Amino acid sequence: MLALNTENPKVSKGSERRNIFALGFVSFFTDMSNEMIFSLLPTFLLGLPGSSRIALGLIEGTAEALSYALRAVSGFFSDKFRKRKLFVLAGYGVSNFVKPLFSIAKVPLDIFIIRVSDRIGKAVRTSPRDALLSESVSEKRHGIAFGLHRTLDQAGAIIGPLIAFTMLIFLGLTVREVFWLSLIPGTIALLIILFGVREHIGKSKGEFQFLVGVKSILRGDFSLLLLIVGVFSLGAFNFSFVLLNAKEAGVADSLIPLVYAILNIAHTAIAIPAGILSDRIGKEKVLSLGYGVFLFTSLSILLFPANNFNAFFVAISFGTYMGIIETIQRAIIPGYVESSLRGTAYGLYYLIVGLSFFISNAVVGTLWEYFGSSIAVTYSAAASSFAIAGMFVFLILQTRKKGKSAVISPLWSVF
Repeated sequence: MLALNTENPKVSKGSERRNIFALGFVSFFTDMSNEMIFSLLPTFLLGLPGSSRIALGLIEGTAEALSYALRAVSGFFSDKFRKRKLFVLAGYGVSNFVKPLFSIAKVPLDIFIIRVSDRIGKAVRTSPRDALLSESVSEKRHGIAFGLHRTLDQAGAIIGPLIAFTMLIFLGLTVREVFWLSLIPGTIALLIILFGVREHIGKSKGEFQFLVGVKSILRGDFSLLLLIVGVFSLGAFNFSFVLLNAKEAGVADSLIPLVYAILNIAHTAIAIPAGILSDRIGKEKVLSLGYGVFLFTSLSILLFPANNFNAFFVAISFGTYMGIIETIQRAIIPGYVESSLRGTAYGLYYLIVGLSFFISNAVVGTLWEYFGSSIAVTYSAAASSFAIAGMFVFLILQTRKKGKSAVISPLWSVF
């Protein structure tokens, strides 16, 4: 069972549990909708006139960077106005209604506009949603809470590509028709927000001021943690390049959604175990493990022969990395900031990650286009190696502050 949060005594235990599962199922249906589209989008984009791998990298990088940057704004306003649900509903609503427009895209610019609009919706909802989720359980159980949310989220991401595959292969629908049908699960998610999610934020301790809040957050160890996360994100390419790797390894276009589904199965399977492990041995150590898995994924693309088997293996490895990182990097934040500033803290975290993500995808896309996958993933492997070293130093500093001596052995025991 999840340990319940006692910061807001006016909220019942049933309401707390309801929030956790309601937000999980919102993500479940939203990701089902998303992945019906995104499992097909890279190949669809590359088939449009004037497209290229550079365009893929720039579209993904720009859209995600803008999304991450705007999360700082939504997090700040959710702290200021003490309203999380409104931002969550608005953000999911925007994304749900613009994604089906991929079906009428004719050139890469159309994809860019729609993708950016979708990511703006994600920006509006993400920081307030994560803050709301963190306020529903005690700090010692944040790992399993975010793991449960990630599992439900990724369960939808597994089903989405399978639905797309079924529609294409067995029902004979076109890619554009699949894009339109993604509206159905997205609408279900909006209904759950309206009727299932409850506001769960206490009264503000005085007037909220943005700069004061930011200075308070960055005054402690959180700033060093953000630096390490930023270094890692400078090399962390997204799933599109895993699908591109599969295509270049000879996997048929009709099977690419299955590669993506397997990636998401691994993502889903590891989320709750990673969350439980982080609650037991420390979130920083499990975060280091996630960075190590990404390093292994990059080296697998670099060193393994390009064939169908290894393309699926790389997808499994990448999904495992994503399951760990997407759970732990979100669960670790509440341990460094107070509840009233969590929206802002999540916003700053996403801002740093997003800017780094833009650089990473633009660089990886360019390197992949002109020099091939080997050079591109070598760059990513180098960035992740620096991040692992940085996290090792961070753990030593944290342990010394707590007056403990056994650092190196517990850290390496997770690898």
